[in-house]
Amino acid sequence: MANVSPIDVQKALHGVDYPASKAALLEAADGNGASKEVKDALGGIAEREYEGPTGVSAEIFD
Repeated sequence: MANVSPIDVQKALHGVDYPASKAALLEAADGNGASKEVKDALGGIAEREYEGPTGVSAEIFD
């Protein structure tokens, strides 16, 4: 995901109440006006509950 930074992802997930499902993260990103690249990155993460933003970033960037 060369076009996506961790900061972009965290901005897209502003206001999310954790733990959150992949669907909730995508919905938040959409509501926060995230770019297509950020939504694509979130679309590629595993279908599970995420405990916080660190876990989401780890799933995308590690």
